[in-house]
Amino acid sequence: MKLALPACLLLLVGCAAAPDGAQLIPDGWDPKAAGDRVMAGLVRVTAPHVKGAHDAEFVCVGDRAYVVEHDNDVSPGHGAGKAQYCTLTVIDLRNLKVESRHLIAKAGQRFANVTLPDAQVFVPRIIRKDERTLRTYFCSQSSEEQTWCRDFDLETRTFAPELIKARLKTSSGTFDMTPGPFHADAVAAGLRRPAMRHGLYIFDSFKRLDGRTYVALNNFPGKQNALAVLHDDLLTFEVIGHYNEPQTEQLSESAVNRLPDGTWMAICRNDKGNYHFTTSRDGRSWTVGRPMPFVPNGLNSKPTFERFGDVYHLGWQEDTKVGGCSRSVFNVDVSRDGVHWARKYRFESADSFQYPAFRQHEGAVWLTVTQSDHKGSSDRIMFGRLE
Repeated sequence: MKLALPACLLLLVGCAAAPDGAQLIPDGWDPKAAGDRVMAGLVRVTAPHVKGAHDAEFVCVGDRAYVVEHDNDVSPGHGAGKAQYCTLTVIDLRNLKVESRHLIAKAGQRFANVTLPDAQVFVPRIIRKDERTLRTYFCSQSSEEQTWCRDFDLETRTFAPELIKARLKTSSGTFDMTPGPFHADAVAAGLRRPAMRHGLYIFDSFKRLDGRTYVALNNFPGKQNALAVLHDDLLTFEVIGHYNEPQTEQLSESAVNRLPDGTWMAICRNDKGNYHFTTSRDGRSWTVGRPMPFVPNGLNSKPTFERFGDVYHLGWQEDTKVGGCSRSVFNVDVSRDGVHWARKYRFESADSFQYPAFRQHEGAVWLTVTQSDHKGSSDRIMFGRLE
């Protein structure tokens, strides 16, 4: 059953100047100047020979950041088909110097236990597995796209020679992590869109809450969204609940978090217009999504929704162009309750500012972001410190 948004949320979301949000921002704070300072300190992650790069995420361990991205050496953007490949870059946080770069996977690559199809390798993700190991994830497109895992040894800085298949648990059982079971589970929950044989991605990752690790799953061409929990094996993604309403919109690529009262809230990209928000008391039954006044003019691009300490950071792409560049304005608003919001950062760049990821590590917040010299057609990943 689809629920209406809570009445209290509908009444309060428009109060941008509410006291709680205002307390988070010092008097005279200039969000654009703050954004400019952050951008001035960013360094390039992507290798010089790369022509197109997009959609990075990262983890920090000790004095190092480990950034994953998908690249191609053919053209700007991320539509290069089987020329796309995934990499991991090691950065020294003390001086923001790139120390090494490592190939995760590419089309047709032969591993100890499997050879990948001669097809696009796409959308990498990363999590710390244990004291010595990072686990990376990526999708390999073929007749039925598969999500794979490959482990990285922190001491030797080498990847394991084999790949492991990620798994998807739904109400019908546990399967290889491919789009088919994800779609079937969504259909059982009311989805009316056709099945896609590609496009299932780990999108918003990874949030640790009450001893469990949560992600938002997404099928971009299929316009599917779901909250999932990652099992302790770091291989099995269990779908908790789907949120795809209203299906008259084109909702995808969500970011999700849990509010102080336990309510889940997701912000969804909308390829027909402004972002839509949906909430859930249990993560299973979700309200029909709708725009909210605190995000008045969003563009169809990746949102972010993090909580650092007791402060939420909501990031969203504004439908404004700087120098004729697409995806050139990105806002980060802050709140303690998820209801009253105030502007902390406004990133404006004619090189675009899109698909950021934010992570807290040892008292600092770091970020990656995709930028471009081609009016928004992504060509490099940048890294730096937010605060």
